[in-house]
Amino acid sequence: MRDFGYQRAHDVPGAVALLGADPDARYLGGGTNLVDLMKTGVERPALLVDVRELPLDGIESTDDGGLRIGATVTNSDLAAHPEVRCRYPALAEAVLAGASGQLRNMATVGGNLLQRTRCGYFTDLSKPCNKRTPGSGCSAVRGEHHNHAILGATAHCVAIHPSDMGVALAAFDAVVTYETVDGPGQLPLAEFYLPVGDTPHLETALPPGALITGITLPPAPVAAHSRYRKVRERASYAFAIGSIAGALDVRDGVVHEVRVALGAVASRPWRARAAERALAGGPATAEAFAAAADAELAAAEPLSGNAYKVTLTRNLVVALLTELAEEATR
Repeated sequence: MRDFGYQRAHDVPGAVALLGADPDARYLGGGTNLVDLMKTGVERPALLVDVRELPLDGIESTDDGGLRIGATVTNSDLAAHPEVRCRYPALAEAVLAGASGQLRNMATVGGNLLQRTRCGYFTDLSKPCNKRTPGSGCSAVRGEHHNHAILGATAHCVAIHPSDMGVALAAFDAVVTYETVDGPGQLPLAEFYLPVGDTPHLETALPPGALITGITLPPAPVAAHSRYRKVRERASYAFAIGSIAGALDVRDGVVHEVRVALGAVASRPWRARAAERALAGGPATAEAFAAAADAELAAAEPLSGNAYKVTLTRNLVVALLTELAEEATR
C-alpha cells in the first residue's frame, strides 16, 4: 500500500477545499470499499479526507412528504429508521440484504453510491481492465463473466454495479445532492451513473472533487407497497447475481402505478422503464408481469457464461410483482 496522509474534515466547505487542493486525495467515509482497493493497489490516494464527523448523519422528512438522507448515515441506521421502513420498505430490505452487520455499521450512504465493481479483473493488477486502466482491454468479455452484465454493456466493459441500496434508490427516483468549491448541485440517480460506452473508467457525472452530501427521496405513496429480493450464491454474505426492487399499486385488478428496478444486470442500477410502460393501466396478472419482463429483457445481450441471468431476472420480476399484487387484494 502506498504511504498516504490523513486529515479529518470538520465542515463541508473545509472537506471540499482539502480535496480540491490535492487531485490525489480521496474522501473517507466508512472505507469498507476504498480501503480494500488501497490494499490491492487499485486505489493509491496521497491523502484521505475523513468526512465521517461532518453534520451529514440525519434522516428527516421533507416539506413535500419525501425523505432526506444524509451522506454519512450508516447503512445500519438507514435500514432501521422507522420512516424508511414504513414509507420505503424496499430500501430497508435492500440495505439489510447487503454485506454483513459489521460492514453495515461502518458503511455510509454516500460511499455506497460510489462503491466500485467487484469484477475480479478490476482488482487483479496483472490483467487488462478498461475500467482500471483505460485502453487496456476487457478481460471479462472472453474470460470469467458468469456474474456480469446482460444489459447496457459494451465490448469495453461488462462489469456490474454491486450496490443493493442503489437498486431501491433507482426505483424511487432518488436525487443525489453534492457540494463543490463552486457551490451545491444535484443529480437524479438516473443521470448520476454514466453509460458504459467506450469510457467505462468514467462512472458518475459528479464534478471533480464533489462531496456527496445526501440523497433526497421524492414523495411516492406507491413505495409503501414495495419489496426487495436478492439472489446470491450463498445465503450468509455475497453480492447479488440478480435482484429487484418493485412497488405496485393495484386497484380493482388494474395496475395503477408500478416501479421496477433491477440489480446485478448492468453497470448501474437498472430502472426497468420498458416493463413499467408495458404494465401501466393493464391487468395485474402473472401473465402480464411475464410479458413486461420480456419487454425489458428484449434488449439483453448475455455472454456465453451468463445467459442464465435472463431467465433468473424474468422469474424475479414475475415472483415479486405477483407477491405484491396478492398483498393488494388482502
